[in-house]
Amino acid sequence: MTDTIELRGIRAFGHHGADPGEKDVAQPFDIDVSAARRSDALSDTVDYSALHATIVRLVGERSYDLIERLGADVLEAVLADPRVQRASVRIAKPALLAGATPAVLLHAARG
Repeated sequence: MTDTIELRGIRAFGHHGADPGEKDVAQPFDIDVSAARRSDALSDTVDYSALHATIVRLVGERSYDLIERLGADVLEAVLADPRVQRASVRIAKPALLAGATPAVLLHAARG
């Protein structure tokens, strides 16, 4: 049996975007992450606090034109934990469009 751990509503600020001016000022990014694992042991679970800190650091330290690329790096960071069997990440850019929030959703599994 596999369970899923979710971290929802992570708000991080970064300089990402392909349009002129998007990288000039840090923008908010809303991130949801889910990670699946196979165990009931506390030692086998994901450290939510450490995962949150890693995601906030990635968004703030690096700069990409595409949030898809940022999402791929977040997924890679989640899957770097050998306890995680598969993961998903959703990254939304709420300040980009008036009345709409563009978002990307990526999934990956340990091969």
